[in-house]
Amino acid sequence: MNLKSIDISEMASASTIVFDMLRKAIIEGDLTEGEPLRQEEIARIFNTSRIPVREAISRLQEQGLVKTQRYKGAVVASLSATEAAEIFDFRALIEPEIVRDATSRMTDDSLLAAERACIAFSACTTPMDWGNLNRAFHAALYSPSALKYFIEVSHKAMDRVERYVRAQLVMSNGMGRANEEHFAILNACKAGNADAAAALTKSHICGAKDSLLRYFPKV
Repeated sequence: MNLKSIDISEMASASTIVFDMLRKAIIEGDLTEGEPLRQEEIARIFNTSRIPVREAISRLQEQGLVKTQRYKGAVVASLSATEAAEIFDFRALIEPEIVRDATSRMTDDSLLAAERACIAFSACTTPMDWGNLNRAFHAALYSPSALKYFIEVSHKAMDRVERYVRAQLVMSNGMGRANEEHFAILNACKAGNADAAAALTKSHICGAKDSLLRYFPKV
C-alpha cells in the first residue's frame, strides 16, 4: 500500500488524520481503483487502533471514494463513464452559479489570489501538480461566493473525478486549452461580468467532460 507511515497514536483527531491522508492518496492516485483498504495494515502504518481507521473508511464511503465488496471488504471505488458524465453535468449546473455569485463579491485581494493561482497553473510543467493547481484556481475563484453549500458539494464532486482529470490533462495535452479558458474566466471576473464568467465556467466544465470521456478507461 502506497502510504507514508506516520505515528498518530498520541494525536487527538486520529480518525480525521487517517481520513485526510487516505482521501489525498485516493484523489492523487496513490491508491488505485479496486485496491483493498485493509484496516489492520492502515492501523499499523499510522500506529493507531482500528477504530479511527474504521471511522475514516466510513466517511470515505459516504463521499463515494470507497465502496464495500463481498469477500474483499472496503476498496477504492471505481467510476464508470456514465457516472463521470453525470458528475460533470452536475458541476456544470452549480459551479457557474457559484462563479456568478462570487463575481459581485470579489475584492482586489480575492482577484489577486485567483490570478496567482491561474498563473501558477499555466506555468506548471509537472503533470503530477496540475490537478492540485487546477483545484487551487477554481477554489480561489469560488471562495468569495456566499453559496457555501454549493462550494462544499462541488468540491466533493471534484474529488470523485480528480484522478481521471489528471490523467486526461496528460493524455489529451489539455493544458493549453485549460489555460486559455482559465484566463478567460478570470478576465470576466475582473471585468465584473458575472454572466460571462458563469457562461465561460459552464463551457469550461462541459469541454473538460467531453475531453475526459474520450480518454476514459473502459471498465
